[in-house]
Amino acid sequence: MLIYEKVRRYIDEHGIRQAFVAQKCGISVTTFNAIMNGRRKMYAEDLRAICYALEVSPEEFIEYRCEKIN
Repeated sequence: MLIYEKVRRYIDEHGIRQAFVAQKCGISVTTFNAIMNGRRKMYAEDLRAICYALEVSPEEFIEYRCEKIN
């Protein structure tokens, strides 16, 4: 699952309005909607602002994979 899909699912599951998140992170509603629908790339700065608005850590949406090197 892509990061924007995880963010969108989190917002939907918590009953948060996208317009509220967009306003709180200083992203226009149109741009935020484009990010949440995969029509615009989500940059690190976007994710940082969204996480700040949602009061969650980016780790909520980012999956880390560590492979052991022998």
